[in-house]
Amino acid sequence: MPRLALYTFGVLKSPLADPAPLTREFYDIGEAVYRKISQYPGYLARAEAAGGDRGMLFEADWGAWGEFDVPTWYDKGRTVETTALATTLSLWTDLDPAFEAVYSGLHREALNRRYDWFERTAHPNHVFWWVPDGAIPTWRDGVSRLEHLHGHGSAPHAFTFHHPFTPQGTPAPRAALPGAS
Repeated sequence: MPRLALYTFGVLKSPLADPAPLTREFYDIGEAVYRKISQYPGYLARAEAAGGDRGMLFEADWGAWGEFDVPTWYDKGRTVETTALATTLSLWTDLDPAFEAVYSGLHREALNRRYDWFERTAHPNHVFWWVPDGAIPTWRDGVSRLEHLHGHGSAPHAFTFHHPFTPQGTPAPRAALPGAS
């Protein structure tokens, strides 16, 4: 049975290494969010660097998740001292559990604070796509799908919560986003 890949990407207002209170706060809540997300039914796995070093993204060993990559529009630093981004790559059983994990609990609280930490942008901040059972999506896959979504909108190849697709490529019922009418 196909599995759902989710890639998220955001540009932070300050580098990850910044000792300012907002950056520390983002880190602190991020660790707690990851712990909670991993407990949701339907969550399968996420890309984690072999060394687990904070802020070490470009040089890290990501194993089967491939070499770290970012969208072409990211124009900030690429060293531990200058990197100013937050990104995830994860696998889910289906859209509903991912939706529940993203739009409830601690992650929902973090979403409500996103503009404290992240720059506002016209680029999409997440993308989904289906992968065959047993396949591990790579960072490059996520970047490619996010860039495709930005250039072409939702399609079976790359889609959002607002415009999802089934594994067969047909439109799926739209997720009922909190606050949406």
